[in-house]
Amino acid sequence: MPQHLTALDLTVFLLYLGGVGGYGYYVYRSKHKTQIDTKDYFLAEGSLTWWAIGASMIASNISAEQFIGMSGNGFTVGVAVAAYEWVAAIVLIIVAVFFMPIYLKQHIYTMPQFLEQRYNAALSLVMSIFWLFLYVLVNLTAILYLGALAINNLTGGGHFHLIMVALAVFALLITLGGMKVVGYTDVVQVLVLIVGGLLTTYIALTMVSQHFGLGNDILAGFNMMMHDANDHFHMVFAKPGPNTPQADVDKYLMLPGIAMYFAGQWIVNLNYWGCNQYITQRALGADLKTARTGILFAGLLKLLMPVIVMLPGIAAYVLYKNGGLRAEMSSGGAFNPDNAYSAILTFLPNGLKGLSLAALTAAIVASLAGKVNSISTIFTLDIYKRYLRPESSEQQLVWVGRLTVFVAMLLGVALTWEDLLGIGSAGGFTYIQKYTGFISPGIVAVFVLGMFWQRTTAPAAIAGILAGFVLSVFFNNYAPGVFGPETLFYTAFPNGKGGYEIPFLICMGLSFAFTFVLMVGMSLAGPVVNARALHIDARLFRVSGQTLSLIVVTLLLISALYVKFW
Repeated sequence: MPQHLTALDLTVFLLYLGGVGGYGYYVYRSKHKTQIDTKDYFLAEGSLTWWAIGASMIASNISAEQFIGMSGNGFTVGVAVAAYEWVAAIVLIIVAVFFMPIYLKQHIYTMPQFLEQRYNAALSLVMSIFWLFLYVLVNLTAILYLGALAINNLTGGGHFHLIMVALAVFALLITLGGMKVVGYTDVVQVLVLIVGGLLTTYIALTMVSQHFGLGNDILAGFNMMMHDANDHFHMVFAKPGPNTPQADVDKYLMLPGIAMYFAGQWIVNLNYWGCNQYITQRALGADLKTARTGILFAGLLKLLMPVIVMLPGIAAYVLYKNGGLRAEMSSGGAFNPDNAYSAILTFLPNGLKGLSLAALTAAIVASLAGKVNSISTIFTLDIYKRYLRPESSEQQLVWVGRLTVFVAMLLGVALTWEDLLGIGSAGGFTYIQKYTGFISPGIVAVFVLGMFWQRTTAPAAIAGILAGFVLSVFFNNYAPGVFGPETLFYTAFPNGKGGYEIPFLICMGLSFAFTFVLMVGMSLAGPVVNARALHIDARLFRVSGQTLSLIVVTLLLISALYVKFW
């Protein structure tokens, strides 16, 4: 899909690069300190404001896999995929009210530190190493690959490797300044992301309106989409029956109706937003009021994300269905859903293509910067300082952190250069979900029980991590073959490849439930009084009137969205 950027497009894009780079340098120089310590470098010395925390969380969360993957899912299944975003907004309330007070009370910098305080050093070390491998081999590489691929398609192709290196270098320069630079440049990044994304959505709805002869009316375009693609505007899919077409079965396997709201949607979101160094690091240096407000602000922004990344995909479906995107068909004659967002971008006027390119780049660079900063934090504080050089000074640790940033990014580029990990063949969004989803049930069980049940033991936690992974693999790959497609616990559906499959989100719920029961059973067999148990005062979870107002507004908006699209 050839793209041609005009001088105006390039000017807009260069203004974005210069603006973000200049602002990052200003933040770096404004520290008024010749030397910085680990709290300053890794946690921004607690100087991030609530709006910087919230914006940075969203900027780090939204990347190429959302623009490509969620837009593609919008093309395929419609508004139901917004469940990931809207459930996340509820989970962020849980994190703000219950998780963050505990983290701040324990004075931790990293998630492995929490595991060591609550359980033991062995579990902390194992999870530190595991998280480093996961962040480098799964998240960092997938972001680089998808980001370079998307921008390469948008700019005409033929520059994949050059674009990948440029993205890595730009993110590297931002990250070397520490969390304060990452956090405040993320504010600019998320502003560009939202403005550029909303303009793309505006163009998409206008295209639909024009295609049906309704003028340039975005509301008319939206209403026409709801009329022409009514099946794409329902949050809950019906459970397939014996005569259900395979295409509808595939949708249910991806988003299994009401059942997913009692299973994996909560597990995947609690792991990502509550137990993930990549996300929680933004708030760990702040006071409780600032951290809570920032997290709830991120929750409100999450409600907006489907408008930016999902609606263009549905618009592409309506246009394709009615002959408006035939030029975007592949050589095989079928539209590739992952091209939905790029297909809309081809119709942007001069200047707006540059802004959309800036928005996409902002999402990618912010995610890369946040990811390598977390990799640096875990390696430096949980492995290097703890086991390799305990006597290191603050300044030495900061330089080790910067060197780790460089090495992690270099590894990411090397592994992605020839797609050694097969991200392209698996699909970037699927690649990330597949490998992170296997460990989410065990991690959530370990964190939740560790926080809220004093009797939970370290052996139970180690067993939980292992059991969560093994059970996830079993339910996803082997359970239908061993126990058949229909049991008391699950229903497996034909996957169109000659076999049966349990919906992935149901697998996560089952894995979590069995892991939870195993950990409770093992802990009951242990001591009644656990020396490492957290002693939490219920008053810690009290919220201010301002916080309560934000929570109520968020819940009312989510309720209205579900009432509208149920």
